[in-house]
Amino acid sequence: MNKLMHKAGVFAVYLLLAINAILVLGPITWTVMASFKPGVNLFSSSFTDFSFTLDHYRALFTDTPYLQWYANTFVLAFSNMAISIIVVTMTAFIFSRYRFKGKRNVMMGILVIQMFPAFLSITAIYVLLSKLNLIDTFTGLLFVYVTGSLPFMTWLVKGYFDAIPTSLDEAAKIDGAGHLTIFFEIILPLAKPILVFVGLTSFTAPWMDFILPTLILRSEEKMTLAVGIFQWIASNSAENYTLFSAGALLVAIPITLLFVATQKHITVGLVSGAVKE
Repeated sequence: MNKLMHKAGVFAVYLLLAINAILVLGPITWTVMASFKPGVNLFSSSFTDFSFTLDHYRALFTDTPYLQWYANTFVLAFSNMAISIIVVTMTAFIFSRYRFKGKRNVMMGILVIQMFPAFLSITAIYVLLSKLNLIDTFTGLLFVYVTGSLPFMTWLVKGYFDAIPTSLDEAAKIDGAGHLTIFFEIILPLAKPILVFVGLTSFTAPWMDFILPTLILRSEEKMTLAVGIFQWIASNSAENYTLFSAGALLVAIPITLLFVATQKHITVGLVSGAVKE
């Protein structure tokens, strides 16, 4: 009886995994096929029709500002990644290794800030950027990205730094190392997994975001990929679904490769950073 129940349980698990795989891979397969299909209709894609064309990919680079949008998105994503890593690691190091008045209150404030959805601050963000004349600028958008992720990332990286023994710091101080030496030569090398996680998360957010670029950016030449390619199918009369599929497929490739290359570090960094103060 127990053996039969075990087999039934295994069958149920595999059945659930198969259903999830179909739900996930089905739309992806359809999008890939649509990007190679002649015509402009998404429903012209068929699993029995093997005709294909590269015209949609040629059109991306010759007839649309796709490359400009790609460059804009890459610059934003890379800048956000670099700035976030620098600011987050230094802030987390200070909270982890130094004692100062009000430290616990500041950390609790950071924790409370994380509880509020980011959408609650959209109106305030727009008004603030408007007052600073940062609407339709990459600077304004980058400012929102960096400050928006700072509380969560700081708390996460601080937890990882807390797990690094302070005895390493003390031994380095005995050998004459200063605070910057300890930070760059001891803490950062040991914190590689969490740095990879912060970098990848900071890169992915601008790359895939649609809401904030729509709110802040106005000029077509400054649009990001998510906003630009969405315009192709935004209106009821739009007939660019196959072109949209080709553009969306190329958008997904860098993120997929990054996740595959850094998957091990992401898992280690996320789990190790979840340390209670």
